[in-house]
Amino acid sequence: MFELIFTFFALVLFLFALSIVWRINSRKYISSGTVASAYDAWTQDKLLERLWGEHIHLGFYPSERRDIDFRKAKVQFVHELVKWSGLDKLPKGSRILDVGCGIGGSSRILAKYYGFNVTGITISSAQVKRARELTPLGCNCNFQVMDALNLKFEDGSFDAVWSVEAGAHMNDKAKFADEMLRTLRPGGYLALADWNSRDLRSYPPSFFEKLVLKQLLEQWVHPNFISIKEFTNILRTNKNSAGLIVSENWNFYTNPSWYDSIIEGIRRPFAILTLGPLAIVKSIREIPTILLMNWAFRKGLMEFGVYKCRG
Repeated sequence: MFELIFTFFALVLFLFALSIVWRINSRKYISSGTVASAYDAWTQDKLLERLWGEHIHLGFYPSERRDIDFRKAKVQFVHELVKWSGLDKLPKGSRILDVGCGIGGSSRILAKYYGFNVTGITISSAQVKRARELTPLGCNCNFQVMDALNLKFEDGSFDAVWSVEAGAHMNDKAKFADEMLRTLRPGGYLALADWNSRDLRSYPPSFFEKLVLKQLLEQWVHPNFISIKEFTNILRTNKNSAGLIVSENWNFYTNPSWYDSIIEGIRRPFAILTLGPLAIVKSIREIPTILLMNWAFRKGLMEFGVYKCRG
């Protein structure tokens, strides 16, 4: 019953917000500059940070406890990916590169709980500024503005490379993989999580699914989506990869994040209201895309891929 009521409520909001969305310029991907501009804006208006905390990525909801707090689920996701990928086997002081670090939430966890020396990079100068503001003295994190497709580091500079939900913004997935693996030392660890489509070559999208994918691409500056299988093959055939690539679909563990990301606005209404009337409009603008993401992931049109390999 609750799900039916929520679905009806969400549909009403969707239709209302959609009328607004289509009157506002979309965030269509043009270049890395459009990605930077979008994240600069999201960071400067502080709406996402107020609602979701220091982690913009999805959360991890264990099978035995699906009612975990949204912000705690985001922290849990970091620990689960660390454990699954083997990063917890690295000694303290290991050099970690966080590609697409956002405002540094994951970087700080990696430094605080695992004793790593973390370098976070993002295309957004506003995110770097905010990440530095949020990082306490003594935390072994540093943040730089850098394009993930042109990393300014020597080959083999890092003991591990970490990236969460950044690859969907890359217009060249092979170059994205190549730059990460190039900067990874031989025997180092790659831990990556990303939004993927299903295999659209083997299972072409319907007309409606094409419309959904178009909206998901154009509202959140994504150039294209590829499948877990496609990106796994990109990693497997890379010259800097040891060849043993493990990938999984974590849809089951992450899907509750979509409804929770909307419900946070109900749980924390003052987080929006204190930012002024414009914040309300901005928050409503995101609801249609979140609902479409939820539908796409639940139906298997989209998949949450996680990947691990050794350099």
